[in-house]
Amino acid sequence: MQGSFSNADRAEVLTAALPYIRRYSGKLVVIKYGGNAMINEQLKMQVMEDIVLLWLVGIKVVLVHGGGPEISDTMAQLGKQPKFLDGLRVTDKETVDIVQMVLAGKVNKNLVNLLEMKGGKAMGISGIDGRMIEADFKNEKLGYVGEITKINIQPVLDLLEKGYIPVLSTVACDKKGNVYNINGDTAAARISGALGAERLIMMTDIAGILRDKDDPSTLIPRVTMEEAKGLFDQGVVSGGMIPKVQCCIDALNHGVDNVTIMDGRISHSILMELLTDEGAGTMVTKE
Repeated sequence: MQGSFSNADRAEVLTAALPYIRRYSGKLVVIKYGGNAMINEQLKMQVMEDIVLLWLVGIKVVLVHGGGPEISDTMAQLGKQPKFLDGLRVTDKETVDIVQMVLAGKVNKNLVNLLEMKGGKAMGISGIDGRMIEADFKNEKLGYVGEITKINIQPVLDLLEKGYIPVLSTVACDKKGNVYNINGDTAAARISGALGAERLIMMTDIAGILRDKDDPSTLIPRVTMEEAKGLFDQGVVSGGMIPKVQCCIDALNHGVDNVTIMDGRISHSILMELLTDEGAGTMVTKE
């Protein structure tokens, strides 16, 4: 396959991408990289390559990551059984320590390392650093799961100004020193809004919004915010998709131009979304 792809073909691909590079160069794009889309190591390397490519052509990329499967694996190794309520991890004091260790430590630094290996210039921080994300208890039944009360975006702006790709883990703090586990999609929506980002891309393990959740061919490629709200009433958006689509709406309400939910398990899906006519997943827009 690679041998049949001539230099002329490569040049054609690059020139076809030029209008999109021109459109997004200098603009800010937030990518939420979900835990379930991070499991395959080969795909993870491709995602890092795509992010570095975008950075090299002048697009300001902020990477917000999850790490649910890694947290569950570490809990299992420590003999602790994960518990969930309404799709959120029940987080007692011991669990929040594990969350902080895995997200702000292992996962965050692994992603920074991969970006650097691919030629990028990355810096990893958590929501605790510079008090970037402040939070309070969301629901006593959930324990140390946080409701965001304040975003201080200055640490991210400082890193962008110095030419870094900021890599953000979604743990937060309060003024009393408590640490909170923050839903990654929720944090990405608020962070992208605070940054005034051009785009928020949510990479997960689903194709996007499907009219029939069991049939990928029923993907809805584009939907307005009002139409998305209607999909809740119709039952098209249900289960685990409800918080994801709600986060899209929240991001739009906080000032993001448009949000895309897409399958992070598809090779080079970020490049297809930003640098081609076809795109990938479901784009949610204000109008």
